[in-house]
Formats: sequence, structure tokens, C-alpha cells
Amino acid sequence: MAKAYIFLADGFEEVEALTVVDLLRRAGIEIPMISISKSLEVTGAHQIRVMADGLFDDTSFDDADLLVLPGGLLGTNNLMDHEGLDKLLMEFNKKKKNIAAICAAPSILGSKGLLAGKQSTCYPGFEDRLTDSIVVNEDVVEDGNVVTSKGLGTAIDFSLALIKKLMGKDVSKKIAKDIIYKHY
Repeated sequence: MAKAYIFLADGFEEVEALTVVDLLRRAGIEIPMISISKSLEVTGAHQIRVMADGLFDDTSFDDADLLVLPGGLLGTNNLMDHEGLDKLLMEFNKKKKNIAAICAAPSILGSKGLLAGKQSTCYPGFEDRLTDSIVVNEDVVEDGNVVTSKGLGTAIDFSLALIKKLMGKDVSKKIAKDIIYKHY
């Protein structure tokens, strides 16, 4: 079974995170929600409280096929400042393992040099933070081991792209059909 981890920080964009979790779980992908704080309870950008499945400091990521960063301005800033996550992202990228980010969160990857020479996208206004990236105006961009997306309105497309990457096109199409998604 494929396994992804999604990281929650206070101020995360709830729809971006929970759409990914919901759709990947429908596809049979295990996706624990990991809090980067000392508490399992994480408060999103719109004051929606979510109980994470685990804490960063208590989790081993050796079995991960994918790391996912949801957006939200405060959430993105909190993720960017987490030293353990920084090291994990760098390690994953060095091994060419899958990393995904949506909305403002691609700026985390850009600030760490993980988008250098790669095509990427992000929430409008954050393009200058995609350091050394080839910024394209697409809803979802996949380049090698990195998938980026624009924001809340592209959360379903982003999730389906992640399912396709981990489980293949047929599974992605089945999930799209099951949720009566218009694009598939």
C-alpha cells in the first residue's frame, strides 16, 4: 500500500489539507495527518480544529512514498520554520522521493532550493518565492519528484494528480468518477 504523510501546522488551509486526505484515503493510500507542534489538535486558518493522527517528533517517515504540504499563509510560515521538516524535505529531495505542495506552500520548496530548474506553480503573488524555478500558469504542475498546485480551487485536481502518481491513471480516474468530478 502506498503511504503519504501530510503536515499540519496552525494556520493551515483546511480544504487543501482535508481534500488531499479524503481523496487519497478513498484511493486506498494511507495518509496520516502529522502535527508539527507538540499537540495533536491543530487549528486551521479558518478556526477549524483538526485532530492529527500523530506528532512529527514521534513519527518515522522511512515508509513514506510522498510528503504533502498544504498551504495557508500562517500554516506555510509555520511549516517553513520547522527544522525537522526542513531536514526531511531535503533528505527526500536528495533521494528523488515524492514531495507535493499547494497554494503558498510551494514557497517552502523554493526557499530550500528544491525547485531549482523545475517547473512549478503556486498561489498568485508567491511566484517570486519559487527560487530558480520555471514558473508556469497551470493549476497543477508535476516535474520529476515534485508536484505543485495553485490553491484551494485546485485541491481536487492536486489530489487526483497525487493519486495518479502513486496508484496510476486508472485509480485516479475511478476516484474522479466516484466523486462525480467534472474533469474526468
